Amino acid sequence: MSVKNNPIGVIDSGVGGISVLKEAVKQLPYENFIYYGDSKNAPYGIKSVDEVRNLTFNVVEKLLKLNIKALVVACNTATSAAIDELREKYKNIPVIGIEPALKPAVELKRRGKIIIMATPMTLSEVKFKNLMEKYEKDSEIVKLPCPGLVELIEDGIVEGEKMQEYLRNKFKDYEKDDIAAFVLGCTHYPFVKKEIASIARDVPIIDGSQGTVMQLKRKLDKYDILNIGSEKGKIKIMNSLKDDKILDLSHRLLDL
Repeated sequence: MSVKNNPIGVIDSGVGGISVLKEAVKQLPYENFIYYGDSKNAPYGIKSVDEVRNLTFNVVEKLLKLNIKALVVACNTATSAAIDELREKYKNIPVIGIEPALKPAVELKRRGKIIIMATPMTLSEVKFKNLMEKYEKDSEIVKLPCPGLVELIEDGIVEGEKMQEYLRNKFKDYEKDDIAAFVLGCTHYPFVKKEIASIARDVPIIDGSQGTVMQLKRKLDKYDILNIGSEKGKIKIMNSLKDDKILDLSHRLLDL
């Protein structure tokens, strides 16, 4: 059996990476995917780098036993903490990470602040500092740590008064400012895009899933393992919580 038929592994600290999986299924309809959410240990964003690195490697080892042909780390925090080490250790498969989509936000050339919403760990890591340094000459970039937001989404709260209250509280310091764009620096956050848009009217909201999947496509092509069959691929969703509720939420968010 050809390696091309082997699944692509997509991992995250919980249900957030489903936003990347969704984009991947759209762009790569003939690929098979295995998604693994580590909700038992979520959120990663408030843990130490070493903890996140260890958790990430544990999940990857599980997926390698299922013969994945490529790995997508669909978690900004895990990418910040472990992507270089993963690429170093697993040289035989393409390993794709995700980072906040600052470049497209800067390229909009809109007046005002670019607000990066992300977990505390993503914003404090060297990888993000380097990314910021690349663009802060051109734009005013504001870091907005969002502790607690991942937990709300993991509980299935993606709309309604509780979410609105959380977001209004986060944005209150910027009500009078010109905002050029919001950048969603965590794969959980696209699921509350509608709620963000309802508060931050007419401000572009950008996430990195499209760019990540385009990079995945390029790598599959480069390794000559792109599946261009005619049969729609299969999707398997796994979660460390082993709880039907979290699996139901995952399928609901995938919304196929």
